[in-house]
Amino acid sequence: MAMSNHPFHLVTLSPWPYLMSLSVFNFLFSSLNFFFCIGSNFIIFFCLISLIFVFLQWVRDIIRESMFQGLHTYFVYKFLKFSVILFIITELFFFISFFWSFFHNSVSPSVDIGNIWPPLLISFFDPYDIPLMNSVILISSGLTASWSHNGLLIGNYNNLINGLILTIFLGFYFSFIQYIEYFDSLFCMNDGIFGSLFYMLTGFHGIHVLIGTLLLISSFLRAKFMHFSSIHHFNFEFSLWYWHFVDVVWLFLYIFVYWFFN
Repeated sequence: MAMSNHPFHLVTLSPWPYLMSLSVFNFLFSSLNFFFCIGSNFIIFFCLISLIFVFLQWVRDIIRESMFQGLHTYFVYKFLKFSVILFIITELFFFISFFWSFFHNSVSPSVDIGNIWPPLLISFFDPYDIPLMNSVILISSGLTASWSHNGLLIGNYNNLINGLILTIFLGFYFSFIQYIEYFDSLFCMNDGIFGSLFYMLTGFHGIHVLIGTLLLISSFLRAKFMHFSSIHHFNFEFSLWYWHFVDVVWLFLYIFVYWFFN
């Protein structure tokens, strides 16, 4: 960076974007073959392993650029944060599209579903049972994540590690409780517009919880290797923003899907 006349990072030539796009392409089509029972299951496993391998190599290079080569200057760090904000906004509008459909059908249910919401013969969950428990779990995980972040800012690495461990545990616990909820459900995704919207909303949120948990695990591993400082911890900060976004989406899910319309 000292040899350039600007504070920005011009990314060098890398094979990982091409290999990643090829890996995603192969994994997509192997998944379709798996869903339609075409070909061997070994293909999807091999494509998944190659996808994970390319992803880890790409992340390794980014860590080298930021930590050891000093390429992530203040301006780079600033625009990385801005890119994360834009990414979370796109995720927000992804969920807004499903909420829009849910509100449209719940406020003005059509004659096809009996002009009532939820439709007849839908035995829905008690909002004060498993859904409330999951709400407490996710809100608690947001508190432990903030506790962990505060530990990093004040230089208390014990709080950083312990907070991350608790947050990761609560993330997996939420996913396990959601699995139990799906297993005990008396309706499925094929049960009309209600079943489709419910499982699309909660299912995609569940996937986001798993992704957020994986991000927190990567932050935990890097924290164990002392990769973070109080002023330079973009990986951890991005994981926290994503996790709090998942928390907020769940609050809307609980209020409007589980409680308000039932």
